[in-house]
Amino acid sequence: LTVELCTAACQASGFVFAGMEYAGECYCGNTFSNGGGPASDGEAGCSMACSGNATETCGGSNRLSVWDFNNAIAAVSSTLSSSATVSVSSTSASASATATGPAGWTALGCYTDGVGARALTNQVWTIPGASMTVEACTSACKALGYTFAGVEYADECYCGNTITATNGPATDGCTMACTGNAAEMCGGSNRINVFRSAAASTSTSATGTGTAVSTSLTSSSTSPVSTSLPTGWSYKGCWLDEVYGRILGYPQPEVATMTIESCVAVCKTAGYSVAGMQYHTQCYCGNEIINAGTTAPESDCNTPCGGNSAEMCGGGNRFSIYSNLTTVPVRALPKPQNTSLPGNWTYQGCLIDDAVVRTFPYQLEFATNNTAENCLNKCAEFGYGAGGMEYGEQCFCGDVANVIAAGATLQPESGCNMLCTGNSSYYCGGPSRIQYYTWSGPALDEWDFKTGAAAGEYKFLIGGLIIPLIAQPAVNGKVTFLEKFGTSPAANSTGAYELDLASLDNMTAAWRPMHVKSDVFCAGGLTLPDKVGRQVSIGGWANQDTHGIRLYWPDGSPGVWGKNDWQENWQEVSLVDGRWYPTAMTMANGSILVMGGEVGSNGAAVPTLEVMPLPKGSGSLYCDYLARTDPYNLYPYLAVLPSGGIFVAYYNEARILDEGSLQTSRVLPNIPGAVNNFLGGRTYPFEGTAMLLPQHAPYSDPLEVIICGGSTPGPEIALDNCVTIAPEKPNANWTVERMPSKRVISSMCALPDGTYIIMNGGQQGRAGFGLATQPNLNAVLYDPSKPLHRRMSVMSNTTVIRLYHSEAVLLPDGRVLVSGSDPEDERFPQEYRVEVWVPPYLTSGLTQPTFTSSSHDIAYGATWTVTVNLHQGTTANMRVSLLAAVSSTHGNSMGQRTIFPAFTCNGNVCTITAPPNAHVSPPAWHLLYVLDGPTPSVGQWVRIGGDPGGLGNWPNFPDFDLPGV
Repeated sequence: LTVELCTAACQASGFVFAGMEYAGECYCGNTFSNGGGPASDGEAGCSMACSGNATETCGGSNRLSVWDFNNAIAAVSSTLSSSATVSVSSTSASASATATGPAGWTALGCYTDGVGARALTNQVWTIPGASMTVEACTSACKALGYTFAGVEYADECYCGNTITATNGPATDGCTMACTGNAAEMCGGSNRINVFRSAAASTSTSATGTGTAVSTSLTSSSTSPVSTSLPTGWSYKGCWLDEVYGRILGYPQPEVATMTIESCVAVCKTAGYSVAGMQYHTQCYCGNEIINAGTTAPESDCNTPCGGNSAEMCGGGNRFSIYSNLTTVPVRALPKPQNTSLPGNWTYQGCLIDDAVVRTFPYQLEFATNNTAENCLNKCAEFGYGAGGMEYGEQCFCGDVANVIAAGATLQPESGCNMLCTGNSSYYCGGPSRIQYYTWSGPALDEWDFKTGAAAGEYKFLIGGLIIPLIAQPAVNGKVTFLEKFGTSPAANSTGAYELDLASLDNMTAAWRPMHVKSDVFCAGGLTLPDKVGRQVSIGGWANQDTHGIRLYWPDGSPGVWGKNDWQENWQEVSLVDGRWYPTAMTMANGSILVMGGEVGSNGAAVPTLEVMPLPKGSGSLYCDYLARTDPYNLYPYLAVLPSGGIFVAYYNEARILDEGSLQTSRVLPNIPGAVNNFLGGRTYPFEGTAMLLPQHAPYSDPLEVIICGGSTPGPEIALDNCVTIAPEKPNANWTVERMPSKRVISSMCALPDGTYIIMNGGQQGRAGFGLATQPNLNAVLYDPSKPLHRRMSVMSNTTVIRLYHSEAVLLPDGRVLVSGSDPEDERFPQEYRVEVWVPPYLTSGLTQPTFTSSSHDIAYGATWTVTVNLHQGTTANMRVSLLAAVSSTHGNSMGQRTIFPAFTCNGNVCTITAPPNAHVSPPAWHLLYVLDGPTPSVGQWVRIGGDPGGLGNWPNFPDFDLPGV
């Protein structure tokens, strides 16, 4: 297109205004319509060079460069001063620059055209697209004996002996310059410039009133069929394409030298049973004809193959089809799937979607198997009650609330026009359109929202001196805290303190300074089953600290300071392998299992496990699964199983180890992550939190593990679900339960009534300094006695942000101590304050029961008595629980276990039966609670199972005090 071409065309057609737009479009008229007027940005928007002359400007995007004839602008200048008053007084039109066609041809003007009903029915393929001119097309049609010629879409040529009845003169649209001569017009989109030969019969109609004539384009030197095909393959005819979309669904790369044989070979090798050739070089494959394809006249497939001109390879929107099937199946026109849907899903319609700000938060890709079933089942599995498919291969999940928030509305069904990659009988949305479904049955996951006393409450407990990274209740009724070096602003911390809960009104008396000799940054911990309940800290930050083993013998009493302190000497007792971020667990035999970690200070993996005290002649054991999943497996979750194995969960995997050899005995299914990312991690650094669900006498039900929260690699969107598994069951698998909110670097604490409180953390990011945002201030209660997907209650909120290095531990009085937050992030405070969360069983106003115990050291299967004083109920609705001592850090409560033992009562004297063995309940100290209805007593420390590993005599070195066994 050039300025001269467009103005000449408009003048020749009787118009006084000519306008050039978007580099290659020409428009004509005698007035300005639809509010057109001078652009508000002046000449700036007209910035595109003409496609036929780069030294001229031909408008821009939504901008016309306007020219007039004999100052015609003066007649409408007053109207143009206000675009709002411009009236439409004439119809604009585009015109061919060739007012009279080439010699022997007459230009008839611009006509309508369409793929399904061509104005001229025979397309010429012998003219290279880049060389198209009016002369080339008319010459080709003349040589073939046709009386009409037409040029379309800049580079297409059509011939015929009449113009079909469904087409006629157009008032606009022939705006594309010919690719071979920018000074000529070659139609437009669904518009064709038509020319008639002077030799045409006077009876030939050029106004669209005649009958369409199908004239074969044949050559004695070409054949549509190949005779060199693989065994079983044969020609199935010429087929019409693109009436409702492509009739073969799998395009192959274009090859300039394509032949029938080469296309068939490509499809056969790829496992398809149908091959189709089109337009010289295009090869498509499939196993059926889709989109209600139909056959076309054989003469329509008249394009020589790019690699063999003696063969025909389809035509314009025509396929030459070959197959190894006797009859090629034809699939009916697809539709939205609104029947045979999984579960209680209901089709709602074609929903608009914004490609930048998505309607739904979770996007999945099913490149080859997207269907309503696959997409919606995945959404339902993760608790999302709204979703659908887009762009053929995309699946989206979320909630109806997302649709409302996005302002997304239903659109005409025609916008959802892309086939599902997994089932071509149905549509899976379209560009920026979602095939939208909602769940109409009972809620997939349901939470109740507690208020008042039923929600529990957060309370300030005491100001802190340190920001702990490990919190550990001790058998002396106090809580020990360990921190990494350098956390305190004044850098004057001893690294360890003991909090006396009986002295909270006296800051000095409440905090007893203790001392460690090495940096305990990201160590592991346990309460030992020896007779004094020593605490052990294992591993550390760097160098010899990572080998460190530190022991504290709790002494003193509530209100009275003890004298003992942490003891350590790595030259006397140390780990075989130095470890940063290790986990420790008391084994059924009373030994300590230590697993995982890194060399220290973000160093290499330590993919091993070891046992303490170290058996003679042994060392550490290499774990290939830890090496493979480093660095996403730190602080793995460990648990002794009642059947005798050891459960371990790390990153997004889990397995069972043989407790004797410590080798893998069974690999469990991978742990689910996010609905759109199975790589979501549950251990540090994509840190979730884990617990063992309660065990009830007679302990015949399989033990269950729950893991809540975590995050995903990449965008690090926190997970909004908990997953549970009973690892000992045959064919064990994970169940996903959706949480009310996303949560990462959170804490979880077991309560005496068998419930669990989930708290702390953020909603985006991962574990580490400055790596988590969107603090989650809400507490969520998980009650495993309720039905699945109905177990969570939204509880009270705090105002204290707790992110990385925060903890939650159960106090003997039934409250939850909440501490820490060391984000090292100027956006969030370093948190020294200590809170308690008061559960509803204490905010209800009911009086706590009391009891006395006949023993505090009980053997497996043994019985002992408690004398109870109940205030609300009777022993008929009383319960007894045992909660094992924990060391809490990084969402890992090492040592945690909840047991409801059997008991009988005679009056107010009840006889309790201890768990039967060390697999049901590994040797440990427990808080014993009596529950009067929902209300627990103050817990008392009891030891179950003794010290079978002889830890009371370890480590036998001068720098360590030993309680004996």
